[in-house]
Amino acid sequence: MRTQVVIIGSGPSGLLLGQLLTKAGIDNIILDRVSPDYILGRVRAGVLEEGMVSLMDQAGASKRLHQEGLPHEGISLAFDGQDHRIDLTKLTGKRVIVYGQTEVTQDLMDERTKSGAQGFYEAQNVTPHDFDSDQPYVTFEKDGVTHRIDCDYIAGCDGYHGVCRKSVPEKSIQNFEKIYPFGWLGILIDQPPVDHELIYANHPRGFALCSMRSETRSRYYIQCALDEKIEDWSDERFFDELRRRLPAVHADNLTTGASFEKSIAPLRSFVAEPMRFGRMFLVGDAAHIVPPTGAKGLNLAASDVHYLFEGLREFYAEKSKAGVDAYSARALARVWKAERFSWSMTTMLHRFPEMGAFDQKIQEADLEYLVHSTAASTALAENYVGLTY
Repeated sequence: MRTQVVIIGSGPSGLLLGQLLTKAGIDNIILDRVSPDYILGRVRAGVLEEGMVSLMDQAGASKRLHQEGLPHEGISLAFDGQDHRIDLTKLTGKRVIVYGQTEVTQDLMDERTKSGAQGFYEAQNVTPHDFDSDQPYVTFEKDGVTHRIDCDYIAGCDGYHGVCRKSVPEKSIQNFEKIYPFGWLGILIDQPPVDHELIYANHPRGFALCSMRSETRSRYYIQCALDEKIEDWSDERFFDELRRRLPAVHADNLTTGASFEKSIAPLRSFVAEPMRFGRMFLVGDAAHIVPPTGAKGLNLAASDVHYLFEGLREFYAEKSKAGVDAYSARALARVWKAERFSWSMTTMLHRFPEMGAFDQKIQEADLEYLVHSTAASTALAENYVGLTY
């Protein structure tokens, strides 16, 4: 087989890149080691920046997003028993859209099917080859048969545990990582959310987040120790703890229900540099991870897709490598700003095991300054709605 771009990984970043390339007339093939049902079964972030929404528009996959997505013009920071609203739209002129990653993935899958673009799910032993040469190719096995795809470029959209980053020689890549000493215990319930906007709560017992996937489906999180066990947390215990960490106005309005998904996620920050190795590019979680506190994971993958797509479109339309050559530097500049914001939100809102009385007072002063300073609130809002590409 022969194509122009092989995309390894069919999560949102791989599908979005594939659809943008297809609409631009650039041939591409997507490979994934798992099934579509498995991919759609993963419950992930659901807060989309305007940049992500614009890319979905360009991909022709945004009709349902605009019909069902929930526009949010603000967020709440809750601490010291009080609720403080950050007016995103007033401060920045922008807003975010709450629309689940599963829905984004489904919409992109549907558009790819309509386009007739080629792809292989449940492809085993996917391996990139010779990406440091002018003749890269990818091999994979399907139904016991080994296949080879020759190509111009390889896009590694295969996540943190994927094969693309692992294929890079150790001496050619530098990894930066921070592991946080706690996790998030999260549940999904089919009940209306406690508020129409997201609530980020700082409390002596730990952080809490009230989010949603729709007007009838709520997503709640509480900070927990990494050694906690899911089986020790009944729904009743979870909601009792969540109420303790919320201001009374929200705790009294909380509608509970039976959870249908419950999990504990560790938090970490991770960046791999560079994001280009010859004719192979790392995209999204393959190159970076952010703690979910700032709602940046999916959006950061989208900005990678933007930079890579622009570079590839320029290469095929104008025979210029300028955009391709600039991809890693352009993507990383935005990555590190998002890493900084996610780290700052995590540091400001969580209680760390090593925190003393002085550290706690500094955290409280940070929060007070943030909500009462227009300049500080604007800086948070600008980062939350997403820095420009």
